[in-house]
Amino acid sequence: MLGALRQLLRRLRPKLDTPAARAERAFLQAAAGLGAADIAIDCGANVGRYTEVLARSGARVYAFEPNPDAFTELRRRMSAYSNVVCLNQAVAAQGGRVCLYLHENAASDPLHWSTGSSLLAIKGNVDRNCYVEVEAVDFVDFLRALAAPVALVKMDIEGAEVALLEHLLDQPQALAAVGRLFAETHEHKIPELRAATGRLRERIRRDGLAQINLDWQ
Repeated sequence: MLGALRQLLRRLRPKLDTPAARAERAFLQAAAGLGAADIAIDCGANVGRYTEVLARSGARVYAFEPNPDAFTELRRRMSAYSNVVCLNQAVAAQGGRVCLYLHENAASDPLHWSTGSSLLAIKGNVDRNCYVEVEAVDFVDFLRALAAPVALVKMDIEGAEVALLEHLLDQPQALAAVGRLFAETHEHKIPELRAATGRLRERIRRDGLAQINLDWQ
């Protein structure tokens, strides 16, 4: 019995040691080190699973979620935390009114499928004829307005991350204000982003930007 268990653990270990798993562990470790004097930002908070992890640290948390159904649940869930500011906005490389395209199955369960919403109509699982207009915030402008260091950022914005991160990397002073940043890239869902994502990864590697982790999932 013990031998079989050891064999099972050996088979599972590679799956548990994926880049995504390591990124999540590193994020949780970083979140655990936050305190009341820190600032954290959740970009693409959805219903607040990771927002709540950040909130429990006592840090000041800004949670951005553009999908109206997800935002309603996010605000309800975060109502117990006075240190969380919920913002019904998207983050992007530039501000203004934008279309948020909904998942192709959104009509059947708007909250469940809210995770698939995207600012990009080319994303394969959205319905480009079904969208809501939302306000987008220039993320660099938001960082500048804070005028304070940001200890931790989580970013899951369904394809808009490439343009946003390129914009951030073009602004060294804004980038210097960010301690750690974990982002999910979506080239596996949006093939049109593969080349740009590859260039972004190479730029991060070349510039030695170890504080940016693109393995979030």
